[in-house]
Amino acid sequence: MFESLSERLERSWKILKGEGKITEINVAETLKDVRRALLDADVNYKVAKTFTDTVKQKALGQNVLTAVKPQQLMVKIVHDELAQLMGGETAELNLPGRIGEPTIILMAGLNGSGKTTMSGKLAKMLKDKKQKHPLLAACDTFRPAAMEQLRVLGEQVGVPVYMEEGATDPVQVALNAIREAKSKANDVVIVDTAGRLAIDEELMQQISDIKNAINPHEILFVVDAMTGQDAVNTAKEFNERLDYTGVILTKLDGDTRGGAALSIRTVVDKPIKFVGTGEKMDAIDPFHPARMADRILGMGDIVSLVERAQEQFNEEEARKLEAKIRKNKFDFSDFYNQIQQIKKMGNLKDLASMIPGVGKALKDVEIDDNAFKSIEAIIQSMTPYEREHPECLNTSRRQRICKGAGVDIQQVNRLIKQFDQTRKMMKMMTDKSKMAQLAGMMKGGKR
Repeated sequence: MFESLSERLERSWKILKGEGKITEINVAETLKDVRRALLDADVNYKVAKTFTDTVKQKALGQNVLTAVKPQQLMVKIVHDELAQLMGGETAELNLPGRIGEPTIILMAGLNGSGKTTMSGKLAKMLKDKKQKHPLLAACDTFRPAAMEQLRVLGEQVGVPVYMEEGATDPVQVALNAIREAKSKANDVVIVDTAGRLAIDEELMQQISDIKNAINPHEILFVVDAMTGQDAVNTAKEFNERLDYTGVILTKLDGDTRGGAALSIRTVVDKPIKFVGTGEKMDAIDPFHPARMADRILGMGDIVSLVERAQEQFNEEEARKLEAKIRKNKFDFSDFYNQIQQIKKMGNLKDLASMIPGVGKALKDVEIDDNAFKSIEAIIQSMTPYEREHPECLNTSRRQRICKGAGVDIQQVNRLIKQFDQTRKMMKMMTDKSKMAQLAGMMKGGKR
């Protein structure tokens, strides 16, 4: 995501490197390169031009402090303007609903944009993170497979789905779903509607009729970020008919140049509320313009990384784990549980890109999301006693484990050795007296 744009912008700053001050000449040269980078990323031409004109105006009006280099000041100005371009503030979902009067969310978009899948993801997020009780409404009466897809997704995320097989009137299905939600105490109804391969009058009229009938609190337009400027044009046409309240960008984890994310807010004047970041059902994140600007400029996104970690790591469990580490009782079962929590946070390369500097370092490195599979297989091939007592793993036990996991003995030996080293290091980190002793040794070693 945004890798190409990040690289181009980084090259742009080199024009200012070594310059003593910002001048109209070096700013013009730098911003000419920035504008090219934005256009290559499929940003709307008018948006790119307005953006660079604003940055130029602000840069020439700044006095460069002696402690700040022109290059650093330009990065700061571009960062702030990028965040503003994408909306400035984080746009929250409007959730006024209560039992008896549910919040109604209407999902719109073209076929293939990920609308039905995103309906399921949104339902899961509201259930797990907002403690809501959503109901999914299958109102795509044109494509029976869409109803079945939503039913499967509902089962997967543990959310009920209202559907009427053989129904031909999506407006009536939506109204019946809302009645169902009121009777079953569901406080959110997510209405999945029909999509088309291209914008047509029938699609627009149908979704307009649904909107007028159910009067939704939120209308979310789901758009595929990989379609670039087409995504922006489609968003504009849908907005003229629906006047939607927000945008969901899907497939931001793919090979996308990011132009839609940077253009859509300015062109349609509607906030991006969520982004899809993967195929898993929990791969949906609120859109934070400032954090996205950080990532575009290679600054990472530590805040989002910490938030993901906090969602997966239970405070009480962390205390219990710390107590086990202090007693040197950390075992393979604990190790396995930690791996599962890390996997829930997202794909490894995406997580690495949130750490400042790491994303750039790993740009050409392939990080396999199945990297944990052999480790999991080895641990799963151990008996419960062996997991809790790693010291009992003698040669015969290791040979049995490698056969059960389908790996060679060297991999088993390597994992056990790494585990022992990790356990010793964790014990040392929690033992304050040893840490102080280690610090003293390091201090005493300096000459």
